[in-house]
Amino acid sequence: MDVKIRTTDVPGVSAAVLTLRAELAAESMRELGSLSLAGRDVQVMEGRDAIWVIVRRPGRGGIAVRAAYTPGGAQAVKRRERSSRTGITLDMMSAQGSQSVEIGGSASDLPTLRITAKLTPVTNLLVPFQPRDIYPLDENDDPLAAQGSVEAAQRGLNSGLIYFHLDEPAFGSVLYFQNLTALNDWFIATRTTPDTAVGGVWPELGYLPPTPAQTGSPPIDPLPAGREVTVSDAIIVFHDDSARNEQDGAKRFLQMLGTAYRQLEQPETEFRDWVARSRMTLADLDTAQEATVSHYGHRYFHPYTDAEYPDIMVQMSLLSAIRNFALWSGEESALADEIGAGLHKFHDRKLKTMRRYLPNVGKDKDKLAVDSWYLYHPLLNLGHLAGEGDARAQRLFTASLDFAIRAARHFDYAWPIQFKVDDFSVIVEARNDDGLGQSDVGGLYAYVMLQAFQLTDEKRYLDEARAAIDKAKGMRFELNYQANLTAWGASACMRLWRVTSEQSYLRQSYVYLASFFHNCAIWESNISQARNYSNFLGVTCLHDGPYMAIYECFDSFAAFERYLKDSGPDLDPAARMLISEYCKYALHRAWFYYPDALPAGALADEQRNGHIDRKLSFPLEDLYHDGQPAGQVGQEIYGAGAAMVFASRTFHEIEGAPFRLFCDHFLMTLERTSATALSFRLDGGDGCRASVSLVRTGRSALPHFVITTASGDRLRAHHTGDDRVEYHVPASGGITLGWG
Repeated sequence: MDVKIRTTDVPGVSAAVLTLRAELAAESMRELGSLSLAGRDVQVMEGRDAIWVIVRRPGRGGIAVRAAYTPGGAQAVKRRERSSRTGITLDMMSAQGSQSVEIGGSASDLPTLRITAKLTPVTNLLVPFQPRDIYPLDENDDPLAAQGSVEAAQRGLNSGLIYFHLDEPAFGSVLYFQNLTALNDWFIATRTTPDTAVGGVWPELGYLPPTPAQTGSPPIDPLPAGREVTVSDAIIVFHDDSARNEQDGAKRFLQMLGTAYRQLEQPETEFRDWVARSRMTLADLDTAQEATVSHYGHRYFHPYTDAEYPDIMVQMSLLSAIRNFALWSGEESALADEIGAGLHKFHDRKLKTMRRYLPNVGKDKDKLAVDSWYLYHPLLNLGHLAGEGDARAQRLFTASLDFAIRAARHFDYAWPIQFKVDDFSVIVEARNDDGLGQSDVGGLYAYVMLQAFQLTDEKRYLDEARAAIDKAKGMRFELNYQANLTAWGASACMRLWRVTSEQSYLRQSYVYLASFFHNCAIWESNISQARNYSNFLGVTCLHDGPYMAIYECFDSFAAFERYLKDSGPDLDPAARMLISEYCKYALHRAWFYYPDALPAGALADEQRNGHIDRKLSFPLEDLYHDGQPAGQVGQEIYGAGAAMVFASRTFHEIEGAPFRLFCDHFLMTLERTSATALSFRLDGGDGCRASVSLVRTGRSALPHFVITTASGDRLRAHHTGDDRVEYHVPASGGITLGWG
């Protein structure tokens, strides 16, 4: 986007813009209070039908925020005394009931305003249309003369945010974040959802409260009389500068989003026994007839319960996860050996590539068709196994690299959605009318090339990785196609920085991260069936996807582990925090993809693929922020590696001890300092919290534990039980654990 918008470019404006413009020009608003915020003047004003917060930088323009909508005007406005000088609280009456507005400022990080408005309706109140709430202003308070651009706005039911900059005059950058968690009562009472609720057309931006559809017979779902409801909880973060380029803009977005995130009341997490879940999953994969099928004398996994043909992505995803778990547990896996033995049937010796399907796939499938990411993701997992010493995986991996490069060069590192592997003819070019294909496949490809470079030390693979990342420059917030591919792209950039020491690759990783977190839903929905599962910080599977998916969840988790472990002190703290928090909540949230963790009534009655069996420890593909029934797409066998990926990266065996250590953050170091003591280091967000559990592994009782922070503080247990003791520890810094 990043195009300055001038008055002549605006297709038209609403009466709300013109009313604000006229009131500001006439200087007819009444001042109710003022604040100072890091070089910005903040005035709280009473207008004809709204309470306004006007933020100005002297000579550099500003923004106007409708803090409360008061149709007919506010009455009996009173300012409530507050002990702090950094905020103002107002109480008032209007025709629709009693209202309150709380306005608070903070400059401890980036300058931030939080404006929370609540309403207690005087009667059962049908919700009418209400205008958006934020307007850029020029130095003369004219919204029609302000020039700038919108970089990103809410997609679907993801975070309610808009990120824009005001360039003429040079006010700087603004991130508006609507805390949708606080608005659940509104959505539930009115039977609405905040789908693309935050956005707008310049100069009328911000939150558009969802209202029931207006038809000849509109829905009658009122806000109940006498019950207070939060109608807006806006967090507005400011930065003095506008973005100079996409790397600056992406880093700034992450920093501003990190500031908004710290303002939120994050939900609690719960310990999940991913080790036990992994063992249940492995047993079901091995014994359930719905899980596997035989071809050519070999066993292969179905993608869904007793449905769909085996494909190479499914085999490799599960095989990699099973091998991870076997390596972690020190146990051999006969199932992994069985699946590995049949992989060669996917290799096309003529084309010298891994094919999506087996040669005998049914006639209802085009055996030559492949989605672009399906060409490379199996190679990613072959590369993982090759790096761990799997000779068979290395042979298949290296035998497929030349074809992978030919395809990349043919498409000039800008892949379509789907093409034929024999001649590269395009089947589906673009995802929609924007002309973009699988825009983040280049990041996945780059990571595969870096795996090849690590295995062979051949410079051509490093050159290919560079070419793919360089080609993706300029995509800005359109980079994301599929969440896990974007995460691997970020990891590829980080590794390129480590290999080349070129700072631009570290900065380019922020572009991938910004696109990823733009597609996250940083709120907890309680709408309809969503009340039965946690969905905070879930990422939608595709750029325009309607649901969160388990595969993208755990594969992004795995990519971010690599990203953080390749990073160092140069990594921006906001990026580090957001990644760490995503992974923390993935461990908590992903449990609800398993049908036995949900009430039966929350599950869809019909599936597009296979069926749901609540007795099988395979996850559902799909959960929804708007509370639609879960599992409409199906029960994923190909996502069943989730438990093993989570377990092998977050549970740590302590030799000779009657417990294992779990942490919901990645351990950057772990050192055994004595027979009954160890130390480890976490590298999450400053001021954030991690959970550490000591989990009993045998019949012996758990010992007495002492946990101490790097500053010498001895921590008390958050939870104690016969089988587990849990502590809350700082997410960043060193921790010492002793037992006896």
